[in-house]
Amino acid sequence: MPKTTLADVERMTDALYIDGPFTGAKSSKFWILLVLAGIIATAGVIADSTATVIGAMIVAPLMTPILGTALAVVLADHRHMVRSVALVAGGALIVIAIAFLLGVIDSPVNAFQGNSQIEGRISPGLIDLVAALATGTVGAFALVRSDISDTLPGVAIAISLVPPLAVVGLLLSVQRYSDAMGALLLFATNVAAIIATGAIVLLLYRIRSIAEDNGYPVGVLRGRTLFLVMGLVVIVAIPLAVGSAAVARDQLLEAKVRPIAVAWAAVNDWTVTEIAVRDGVVAVAAIGAPPDVKPEELRKLLNDKGIANADLAVVLATGGGRLCPAGSEICHAIAQ
Repeated sequence: MPKTTLADVERMTDALYIDGPFTGAKSSKFWILLVLAGIIATAGVIADSTATVIGAMIVAPLMTPILGTALAVVLADHRHMVRSVALVAGGALIVIAIAFLLGVIDSPVNAFQGNSQIEGRISPGLIDLVAALATGTVGAFALVRSDISDTLPGVAIAISLVPPLAVVGLLLSVQRYSDAMGALLLFATNVAAIIATGAIVLLLYRIRSIAEDNGYPVGVLRGRTLFLVMGLVVIVAIPLAVGSAAVARDQLLEAKVRPIAVAWAAVNDWTVTEIAVRDGVVAVAAIGAPPDVKPEELRKLLNDKGIANADLAVVLATGGGRLCPAGSEICHAIAQ
């Protein structure tokens, strides 16, 4: 392991601490890049474009004050800790505001239903925390080791900071408040994980003791400070665990419903096009020729199979394709 020196400490503080006036070089760079990243991320989410959202991840500068918070915790630098936290909170609010305004201007009539960029960020689970912890560790490791700093763009892509905030703003603009809170939880998860793992990596690399030994100003690091940082991870883990359990229940319920719904539709020469379960509510979409199948029959089938406690929403699309063979005057429905 390469030896860490005071020069490394000074390099990290210079890279992570955003000092000076609002119009200064560091501050103006941070805010300009943040605003642009917010616009790019929001546009990418609205257009459901993965490539555009990835571009916003690379441009976004939020990783700097988040890792700056971790460094300030290790050095017990209260001034920079408060400033870094304020930059993260202020930056988050600005991105949400940008997305909200763009959502008001250009929100679809379906309130972003079916948008993959949004659907993938509103139901975080424990696996998101695991990914965030790993990514935060890599980010801090690349920060300490200047010889592998070229991995930082990959870290920016792996960790999701600005896109969830864009999703929050867009969903607030269409009154999907519960889903907006889910996206905000994903952002909070990533922030907590980066700070916690960043602090651990910096302590393992003896950044604090190296700074002390070389006369660098270091405050008193109290155990309660580290306890608070680790507590942030526990706090976000609780709703994530609840969310993971809910997703698992929904997936199990979907597996039970699917063969029943498919059989119900097939008896009437209809086809089930989609089955989705969200928060215990079963949604079934089917298409076929008249007459319509009867949702009441599916409800009874589910009740008979012990699935009486789940609400059922059925969407029927009458129509579909028809095949009219040559030499025949009879047309048959084409399976979808």
